[in-house]
Amino acid sequence: MKQLPPDTVRLLSSSQVITSVVNVVKELLENSLDAGATSIDVKLENYGLERIEVRDNGHGIKAADTPVMAVRHFTSKICTHDDLEHLETYGFRGEALGSVCAVAEVTVITKTEEDDVSTQYTLNFTGGIVSKKPSHLGQGTTVNVLKLFKNLPVRRQYYSSTKKCKEELKKVQDLLLAYAIIKPELRLTLVHNKVVLWQKAKVPDHRSALVATLGPGVVVNLLPCHHRQEQPEIFLEGFFPKPGADYSSTSSSHPDKTFIYVNNRPVHHKDIMKLLRQHYTAQYPDDGSRSRYPVLMLSLTVSPSSVDVNLTPDKTQVLLHDKEAVLIALEAFLVSLYGFRPTDDPPALRPLSSETSCVPSEAAWPEEEASLAPTDLFGDADAAVRADAPPDKDWIVNQMPAGSESNASLHDQNDLLSAETNVINKLPEMLEDNASTDERRGQFSAEDWSRGTALTDPVSGRPLQPVSIHQPPQTNVSAPDQALSSPDKKTLNAITEKRATLTAYDLISSRAMRAPLSPAALFEKEARADVLREKPAAGLQDISAAVHERWKNLREEDRKKYEEKAQKHQAQHEQRTKLASAEGPAETTLGTRGQKRKAPPSNQKLLDELFSAQPQKKSGTPAPKPSLPLPCNIPSLRLRLQRLSSQSSAVPRGLRLVNQLASRSAWVILCGQRLMLLNPFRVEEALLFKRLLENNILPAVSLQTPIQLTDGSLGGAEYTKALCSMEKQSPELSGEVFFCDPRLVANGFKVRLIPALPSAERHLEVTAMADCVPFLGVEDLREILTAVLHGKARSVKECRPLKVTNYLKGEAVRLVRQLPASPSRADVEETLRRMERQLGEKNRTCIHGRPFLQHMGDVPSSEEEAREMLRPLEL
Repeated sequence: MKQLPPDTVRLLSSSQVITSVVNVVKELLENSLDAGATSIDVKLENYGLERIEVRDNGHGIKAADTPVMAVRHFTSKICTHDDLEHLETYGFRGEALGSVCAVAEVTVITKTEEDDVSTQYTLNFTGGIVSKKPSHLGQGTTVNVLKLFKNLPVRRQYYSSTKKCKEELKKVQDLLLAYAIIKPELRLTLVHNKVVLWQKAKVPDHRSALVATLGPGVVVNLLPCHHRQEQPEIFLEGFFPKPGADYSSTSSSHPDKTFIYVNNRPVHHKDIMKLLRQHYTAQYPDDGSRSRYPVLMLSLTVSPSSVDVNLTPDKTQVLLHDKEAVLIALEAFLVSLYGFRPTDDPPALRPLSSETSCVPSEAAWPEEEASLAPTDLFGDADAAVRADAPPDKDWIVNQMPAGSESNASLHDQNDLLSAETNVINKLPEMLEDNASTDERRGQFSAEDWSRGTALTDPVSGRPLQPVSIHQPPQTNVSAPDQALSSPDKKTLNAITEKRATLTAYDLISSRAMRAPLSPAALFEKEARADVLREKPAAGLQDISAAVHERWKNLREEDRKKYEEKAQKHQAQHEQRTKLASAEGPAETTLGTRGQKRKAPPSNQKLLDELFSAQPQKKSGTPAPKPSLPLPCNIPSLRLRLQRLSSQSSAVPRGLRLVNQLASRSAWVILCGQRLMLLNPFRVEEALLFKRLLENNILPAVSLQTPIQLTDGSLGGAEYTKALCSMEKQSPELSGEVFFCDPRLVANGFKVRLIPALPSAERHLEVTAMADCVPFLGVEDLREILTAVLHGKARSVKECRPLKVTNYLKGEAVRLVRQLPASPSRADVEETLRRMERQLGEKNRTCIHGRPFLQHMGDVPSSEEEAREMLRPLEL
């Protein structure tokens, strides 16, 4: 036997830790989170095989730690194995960066708060530093991984197919999705080949994070819940599908939307996943739901000493020391949420001391009582019901599950009383039989009682079922029903019995007129709009509280203005009331109790004519229509008709707004004789993007070390000549000249020309660049010069580099998302006018290539065409 060389050992062990692109992203992402980063950008090239860059704004790496930052088993997370008992970081082994160095080329750029400038380190395959140089980046750490698996050709061959590469890219996005949900304060961006695939902004809470990642249509069906257990200490929280919700909107065919966290760490746990699926699918009788995975977020918090994370290299599987206790607590929580799920195995007798809370959202559901824990219904768990103490009769009857028959009105109270008495009389015998068969059942827990499994049948061993009361069919109408249906007795109606006074309106002369507002109401009407402009995301309660606080702090003279305005409204209202009283009472008043309003005339005759297959014949001779002779000139009338026919034959141009759809995101417009759907937000995106391309100026930030420009870096002497021919400022005293050409300044470049001196030659250098666009550099300046040299570009819009264009697209989308969700009619009309004026007829697509208008159908030009459209199909 021979000892393996150190290089071979290093490569073998590294290939076990770093097995894919997603492993590299996960290790670097967790290092950024451990460094306290709140903004992380992940950029991939060629699906991560050519380049992986992870940039954060964390604390950075101290200069004293940089020599060993990539050496294996050097870490700042733990010192001894005992530190794993109270682990609070994602990483702890010190293997990630060293393993990446063994299978790729790695460079690290880092800067701490104490450092003046950032430093770029180039590492070798052992993790040692080969070279270092200053960099222009800000605080934080940027890790670049180039040529992944360059020395593992078989593993690189695995990604030769496009399908495998796309699957790996999907895994990277799912990984970022998981961390984006558990870290709401984190800003994440995923870029592939200079295209932003996915991004998530900083949000205040987990619900907002779910809305930003999964969408509001999914989160509306999720319910925020939490569950706490003291012994052992277990805390469960998250968002779960609402009981009884449609499983097509609350589940998926893949487990990628079932997020499970243990101490804020995304994990894969088969037992927890199995338990979640069982209780979720048990509420649906359809077999199609059995193979689906619920869309939910479960965050499990336990003591760090009871979790072993060091199981697999990727740390996605954990070992729970109190696994049974965790599963019992989770099952109790799911039972309280979704109800008892019957199984073949007898229920385990488990003591339970926990608190469960489910916060309903906009709509409640029938199982609203399921959010209560067993101890909420029965008090302390120690005060369990004993077998030797028969329950109270009224309590047993009240606790019977309410079914469709037991909740119905009973006609025979004696049958109900006898059924209840039989059940109560048999309870002591049942309890004695259960106590004789098993001593443990002498005292059963509140959990079993709430599930309905505390009392079992001694013969079959199944849980006792509530008594079903059979009702005879109702053939004759009972006496109370006859009394209610008699014509002599008036039927009470909740609507007609209401008072005639309205809340915000007064009835004056048979017309509902708005009552005068108070000074506070007038102020609220004006201040509410100001509060909404300042806080667009505020809720109704927050807006009302802010308006009330402003009214309290209003100055005395401003308060008097609203009081005077309210007095004027009151005087006008009283004057209208006097005029209506002088005219006399109307024929019908709202105050008459039980009086029906006059029904509007029926349109059935017109509908029959429109929808009938054959027009109905009119009975009788129609009455002659009134006519009036008018003097006219036949030749002039013929000429006028020809002009009108020529005008009507031409299709009317322009877009006319019809109405808004119920979805409040699309409008119906009329374009000539075509009905079309308009998405105003796509139009706003295109208009805003066009304006940003033409007018936006990226702010340039000064570089610590200017970047010198040569013919080789720019692409040739002709590019240098084109740059020198651009517009410049007046030379300074030292002879230096700064370029002021809008094509350079608007793209975030500040270029300086230093004239030739006796001791040095003339040269160009970049002194400032925009830092809002990631990876902006000399190659983007070369794009600008290429557009100027070959494309003859003279405007700023024609000289935008690809990175700047993508950045402005993202800014346009971000700004449009801040607009109101339901624009007014005037705003949409103004948007249409700007679209026709600025975009023209050819450019009718948004920045994503989707059309503004969607054709729905054509408006008939004659009555014959309308009848053809309305005529039913003949089968």
